[in-house]
Amino acid sequence: MAEAHQAVGFQFTVTPDGIDLHLSREVLKHIYLSGVTSWIKRAIRFKSLVKMFSGRRPLLYSFQASLPRLPVPSVDNTITRYLESVRPLLDDEQYNQMEVVANDFKRDEAPKLQKYLILKSWWATNYVSDWWEEYIYLRGRSPIMVNSNFYTMDLLYVIPTHRQAARAGNVVHAMLQYRRKLERGEHAPLRALGVVPMCSYQMERMFNTTRIPGIETDFVQHLSDRKHLVVYHKGRFFKVWLYYGGRHLWPSELETQFQRILDDTTEPQPGELKLAALTAGNRVPWARARLKYFSQGVNKASLEAIETSAFFLTLDDEAHGYDPDKLRSLDLYAKSLLHGKCYDRWFDKSFTLIAYKNGKLGVNAEHSWADAPIVGHMWEYVLATDCFHLGYTEEGHCKGDINKGLPPTAKLQWDIPLECQEVIEDSYMVAKEIADDVDFHGCLFDVFGKGLIKKSRTSPDAFIQLALQLAQFRDKGEFCLTYEASMTRMFREGRTETVRSCTIESTAFVRAMDDKNTKSAQRLDLFRKAADKHQNMYRLAMTGSGIDRHLFCLYIMSKYLNIDSPFLKQVLSEPWRLSTSQTPQQQLNMVDINKFPRYVGAGGGFGPVADDGYGVSYIIVGENLITFHISSKFSSPETDSYRFGQNIRQAMLDIRALFDQNDKKDVMSRQTERSL
Repeated sequence: MAEAHQAVGFQFTVTPDGIDLHLSREVLKHIYLSGVTSWIKRAIRFKSLVKMFSGRRPLLYSFQASLPRLPVPSVDNTITRYLESVRPLLDDEQYNQMEVVANDFKRDEAPKLQKYLILKSWWATNYVSDWWEEYIYLRGRSPIMVNSNFYTMDLLYVIPTHRQAARAGNVVHAMLQYRRKLERGEHAPLRALGVVPMCSYQMERMFNTTRIPGIETDFVQHLSDRKHLVVYHKGRFFKVWLYYGGRHLWPSELETQFQRILDDTTEPQPGELKLAALTAGNRVPWARARLKYFSQGVNKASLEAIETSAFFLTLDDEAHGYDPDKLRSLDLYAKSLLHGKCYDRWFDKSFTLIAYKNGKLGVNAEHSWADAPIVGHMWEYVLATDCFHLGYTEEGHCKGDINKGLPPTAKLQWDIPLECQEVIEDSYMVAKEIADDVDFHGCLFDVFGKGLIKKSRTSPDAFIQLALQLAQFRDKGEFCLTYEASMTRMFREGRTETVRSCTIESTAFVRAMDDKNTKSAQRLDLFRKAADKHQNMYRLAMTGSGIDRHLFCLYIMSKYLNIDSPFLKQVLSEPWRLSTSQTPQQQLNMVDINKFPRYVGAGGGFGPVADDGYGVSYIIVGENLITFHISSKFSSPETDSYRFGQNIRQAMLDIRALFDQNDKKDVMSRQTERSL
């Protein structure tokens, strides 16, 4: 979802020294370490498989060992398809220059880089994923709030209880149930289109995981079963035990504990209120502060409690959610989930659960450990369990008895010196500037949805992507390099690939839409060609034949080998001014949304990608609703998220009109035939 932002801002920092022989050894060392890491993962996973196969029916990891490796595409295919992707964006002179540079690369540098890359693909489980995690995410030194983290919203229309502590109690309990099933491998295997097995590796780090800051690079710390979580409320941090007498706390018991925190009137300790802003600002000051001020005493113990917790919970003192009577309710809800006050989410945790005072929920997720569909899988389970299995009393409390013998929650203690408080304030100011610049618009498109699009014999995703191209051209008067995230989880440890949605075919269609001399039938024909092209590119990306991860890894390899490549420099520096992603829904099918149409999710989104571009996440909800989450920057005079939302809406309607006109002609034609 948000990886496009990191890919755009990618800067390589490894500079191995020595002669060519030493450089080759450096590469081989990294290839070797990738393989060792892969084999360690396999050994851990094998233990899980043994446990599963000892039972009656293996589930989550049943197909893991049989998944194929991600293939390394040929250089010829990658260069050819790259040149095709940039052709509509360059004039003849620019394209001819790029063609020369690309062919020089194919002839000179590429053979050696490809050889080492193929070697890595033989040894490591996945030739992309470890470098993607390290160089796109963990080595980034800029703030991860807005720039990398993403958010997921609650149910769009329903709030099952307005009691904040009760809603948090049910949902935390549901999360513990999900975690237990995850640890036991009891979830059903993930399948693409309900048939093709997908990799489940990313799910392993969902809980008990924290991104730890470092001077040059961060690392992901994942622990075994953690028995507590940390709660933030009005500037105070509380440690809450999740087990009692060897079992999970019941929802009613969790509600009691959370209500105690809400009722606590003590003031934050000096420096405690904005402490989490350290995780929202630049990574190096946070890493240095962590070493200097949190390496001993109460600060070390309290920070360790946060970083080793199952996850992080914020009992927010604001009310948010979609309200059709309030124009900007969805916009403010999204901004709250994405960045909050810049100090009331622990952005380094694998995810922060946010419970608002009106009973609404949401999640802010760190991106390095997994992609959005993984969080979405957990979130679907949790919301369905909350509403349809656990439920609430008539008064809105959690069901079950209240155990008055529960140990009290423990306030975390801090001794934060003035020098550290200054670092916290500096991080807060950096984060606040980023947050204040986020221009967000949530757009509910309910004129038609997947049902009508499919009747037109068109892929809903292709339909929406072409609408986005039309909206982009009308918004800015030009085309741009467009990033659509696709998944490669049909391969072992696969994550994402890029679909370059701005194509020769899509630009021809868009130009025809605003050309008064082009007839409706011609426009429809161009639309179908562009949609077919998009579907084919999406299939190629999903099946390991995408080009961008291959180019990325060739670039990494060129840095290790100290090979200067003007072509790769150009490719990796090109801005993605339109970054898009579809949020999957109904991964688990726990709720029949035809029977319960109001129990639909609102999807999620991410921050603006380029300074002068748009980030667009969308979710196709049931048959008649598509929700768009649009972000940009107020500081750019070229963008306006609300305006872009209106352009998307009009583009969707205009494309539908093509089919309506075609249907009318078909009806008239049939009537004429009958009369003859």
